[in-house]
Amino acid sequence: MRLTSAELTVLGLIVERPRHGYDLEQVIDQRGIRQWTDIGFSSIYYVLAKLEKRDLIEATEANEGRPGVKSRRVLQATAKGRQVAADETVAFIADLRAVPHPVLVGVANSALVSAHTYDDALRSRLIQLQARIASVREAERSQAPLPRPAREVFSYSLNLLEAERSWLAERVQVSDD
Repeated sequence: MRLTSAELTVLGLIVERPRHGYDLEQVIDQRGIRQWTDIGFSSIYYVLAKLEKRDLIEATEANEGRPGVKSRRVLQATAKGRQVAADETVAFIADLRAVPHPVLVGVANSALVSAHTYDDALRSRLIQLQARIASVREAERSQAPLPRPAREVFSYSLNLLEAERSWLAERVQVSDD
């Protein structure tokens, strides 16, 4: 069974521990997951419905022990869901898949703009990239100590960002102002 990156991300968070929709949104936001996967705020419940329909998760009602409080649907992984999540995790790690990078579309078409415009665009990207690197480092620092999978995500992400920063820095100069 093939899962999308959004489906595996949500399923993995539920395998990690049972969660309700709002809790999923919070952890996705806290961990900066949207920076590396295609899961939008409005798509979480759509993904949950798909996972539930495929018998990968199931819901229970819980009111968190407070009388008069509306119960929430707490989602937990089924045995099938845990197995599919494990299998798909291995496939996502081991299988080299093409990942579309919009910057490559721009670079491939750079002959359509002047060299000056191209250089300005690269400088702008470099400045934004440096801010992103600082943001990711701060997110990593603020959540320490992190479990190994989260450390690995931060490490991989930072290495990719640093590689792009190095590529950009070879091509453009940015003033210190």
